[in-house]
Amino acid sequence: MAVPPEVLLDLLVRMVRIREFEEAGGRLMEQGKIPGALHLYVGEEAVAAGVCASLNRDDYLTSTHRGHGHLIAKGGDFKPMYAELFGKAAGYCRGKGGSMHIADLDLGMLGANGIVGGGPPIAVGAAWTAKRRGRGQVAACFFGDGASNQGTVHEAMNMAALWELPVVFVCENNLYGEYTRQDRHQTVADVAERAASYGMPGVVVDGMDVMAVHEATHEAVARARSGGGPSLLEAKTYRYFNHIGISPTSSYRSEDEVAQWRARDPIETFRQVLAKDGVLSLEQSDALRARVRSEVEEAIHYAEESPLPDPDTLLQDVYSEPAASATGGA
Repeated sequence: MAVPPEVLLDLLVRMVRIREFEEAGGRLMEQGKIPGALHLYVGEEAVAAGVCASLNRDDYLTSTHRGHGHLIAKGGDFKPMYAELFGKAAGYCRGKGGSMHIADLDLGMLGANGIVGGGPPIAVGAAWTAKRRGRGQVAACFFGDGASNQGTVHEAMNMAALWELPVVFVCENNLYGEYTRQDRHQTVADVAERAASYGMPGVVVDGMDVMAVHEATHEAVARARSGGGPSLLEAKTYRYFNHIGISPTSSYRSEDEVAQWRARDPIETFRQVLAKDGVLSLEQSDALRARVRSEVEEAIHYAEESPLPDPDTLLQDVYSEPAASATGGA
């Protein structure tokens, strides 16, 4: 399948935007400027970019605790993203969601999720809504290899298959459930094998190859839109840094292992391909990265200068408020 140059460039831009945002965010966390923990997506950029490039703006997306890359790939804005990480009122969730609960409903991004395996049931609900409305929308659902052992994931896949819902389940298999290697928490080598239990296609794809992810997602999305039901894509990928933050790896995996995966860096590999094919020179891709880096710096400054939320807004934007007591107190 011949891919137009503008699509190839779009895929590179999405990956570069994720990488620059995440590395800067990790440094801010180390400096103590961002409260809480950041679960970085560095190394996994090809998965989010390849999947989201196959989605429409009004398609739904559910994410994970490692979810900044998903929102960026779906079209998220750096400024409200960083503001949210800083806990500022200008953030996507007015500073109340933080890193693990960031969302943008206008983009169909139904939220990152601090609960492991919390996203698939939400994706099924969104897909059910899409099917009822008949607007051709699809729900894409990200989760990790660790989450693939959760009951919520299996219940969601079973229901999606039973009702033939337009869901694309995307397992980002980075080989570790927090600090536990995959072969120590499940017996299957490929999570995609489990798709057969629910009568849906299961596809393993190289998660370090953005074109492979894009092509597999394109097929799964087309199937979902046409009423063919859900699919399970398993992207074999790798996170470069520790479970949290930008610190080097620790004793649970070797430096040699990390180096082997870094040698297959999805951004560097893809930009070399684009240069070889005459789509974008290495100098042009360097310039692209510099422009994105400038956008990141501008967004960080915006977030730093933004005000904190007013304490009086604490109970706004929640589904319910505490009922008044019998004595009239709040």
